[in-house]
Amino acid sequence: MEDKIKNLIKEYEAYAQKNGFKLNPDKKIVENIVKILLKKEETLGEKYCPCRRLSNNKEEDKKIICPCVYHLEEIENDGHCHCFLFVK
Repeated sequence: MEDKIKNLIKEYEAYAQKNGFKLNPDKKIVENIVKILLKKEETLGEKYCPCRRLSNNKEEDKKIICPCVYHLEEIENDGHCHCFLFVK
């Protein structure tokens, strides 16, 4: 499990850097969010954002697979995504 956590964090770091923002500097928060994402993937089949509600409509719920469709606008407007994984 630790390798999965480290690998996903690296993946999200690269994604953030490529898109002009970064991961939350609080490594505990990042690790906790990543653990939740991996648990959701294990139980629900996808890394659904921990701060979003599932509608149980697969098409609708595609929008909330991390990184969700809302994160870029949230980072731009608020300086962070809703769950605080990504920050400006």
